[in-house]
Amino acid sequence: MSTCLALDIGGTKIAAAVIHNGHIERRVQVDTPSSRSPELLSQSTRKVVLPWCSTVDFIAVASTGVIHDGQLSALNPSNLGGLNLYPLQKEIHKISGKKVWVMNDAQAAAWAEYQSLMPSVSDMAFITVSTGVGGGLVIDNKLVTGKGGIAGHIGHTLADPNGPTCGCGRQGCLESIASGRAMASFGRQYFGHDCTGKTVFEFFQRQDPNAIKIVSQSAKAIANAIANLKMSFDIQAIVLGGSIGLAPGYLPLVHRYLTSMPNAYQVPLTLACNGDDAGLIGVASWATRQQHNSLQPLL
Repeated sequence: MSTCLALDIGGTKIAAAVIHNGHIERRVQVDTPSSRSPELLSQSTRKVVLPWCSTVDFIAVASTGVIHDGQLSALNPSNLGGLNLYPLQKEIHKISGKKVWVMNDAQAAAWAEYQSLMPSVSDMAFITVSTGVGGGLVIDNKLVTGKGGIAGHIGHTLADPNGPTCGCGRQGCLESIASGRAMASFGRQYFGHDCTGKTVFEFFQRQDPNAIKIVSQSAKAIANAIANLKMSFDIQAIVLGGSIGLAPGYLPLVHRYLTSMPNAYQVPLTLACNGDDAGLIGVASWATRQQHNSLQPLL
């Protein structure tokens, strides 16, 4: 069996792991450069890739943002700063000399969570609620990425046509209502200018009525997004992840709003079981399958 070096590149950290036969053997994590400079990202990536290059057969990368033709971009370019249009696949290939597979981190996490649901489930969706809102779809046992790499980006589907303007420029996206960033924005009028999503959840745990209102608004928007996914794809299961999605008390709220809808919209909800390693496990599994199918990454 082949050995993979998996990378998970997020807004705050870069995780790397040697994965053999689906098991993580070694793991390391470094901070993502706060300046979002292409040069600094390349330097940080080099630090985690080079020590293990000689021991792996190929590299699989899960990254925040939209991945298309190996290039990193975003529906909201300001999220990436100087990293927008960063040639992620080519850069890591240049550093390592190895075959490199790249995909979106939420899509990778969806594939990881699907492994724990098969063979009883062939159609599922993964939703991550964290700083932003992302997702991934597995339909008919196949991960759906889309021609442009944006399939599953449910954070940029419509939640409220009269809602706030999202960072992507559209009014009322799910991300502008349900994400940690949105919670922080709504919470500043109650909890001060330095309010974060974590702040809102701390007050939510104390049963603060304003925090309950903000978190409930998020949960209701996610429940409606789930109902839309059920109607669009007739999915059999929803897996909820992310720092907010996994926070105590959040899933029961989503479940309460979902079960208040007609029976046709109901779908089982579960919490993600792979935690912070979902992106690593998912992208390694997906890339291994591409290798076995004798597919070549496009560079």
